[in-house]
Amino acid sequence: MSKIGIMGGTFDPIHNGHLLIGIQAKEEYDLDQIWYMPNGQPPHKKDHKITDKNHRCNMVKFALEGQKGMIFSDFEIKRPGNTYTAQTLSLLRAAYPQNKFYFILGADSLYEIEQWYHPEQIMEQVVILAACREYSHAHPSLNKQIRELTQKYNAEIYPLHSKEIDVSSEAIRTMISEGKNPERLLPKAVLRYIQENRLYL
Repeated sequence: MSKIGIMGGTFDPIHNGHLLIGIQAKEEYDLDQIWYMPNGQPPHKKDHKITDKNHRCNMVKFALEGQKGMIFSDFEIKRPGNTYTAQTLSLLRAAYPQNKFYFILGADSLYEIEQWYHPEQIMEQVVILAACREYSHAHPSLNKQIRELTQKYNAEIYPLHSKEIDVSSEAIRTMISEGKNPERLLPKAVLRYIQENRLYL
């Protein structure tokens, strides 16, 4: 049985923080692969203009070049309409019953997960790895949230001790629109792709 980490998101654009979290998850929990899975139209971002999916997929592919065990997946983005995590995970498990899936999310998302579409289905189908910014130990409030969700949903949730990197896709888009260079925040190939295609201007 292969242990597969799932990194979902709009990746608009994918940045170095996304890569660091994937690498840390692979090393800390001895995962075989990390699948970077851009989503189509997330329901919680209906009012937010999202870059064309082809551009977002291309940026992920460029970012993962040369990254061992880091795999681009179009599993979710191929689905039409709104894409819900619970549904995606159910379809993934049906398509790949030989794999054990680890769903990677930020600590902030773990605090909000009960507001997601059918959170109980998410937590019964996968192991959840919650990335916290303290490298040596999880923040006490995160430990409390993990304990409460574990007990309430009989879930399997663990902290992921990721190195702190102060970066967000939104901040990068703003920097580019203001004429600033975010080169230290992006893989070189991704920055080149953004510049060649004049994205976020």
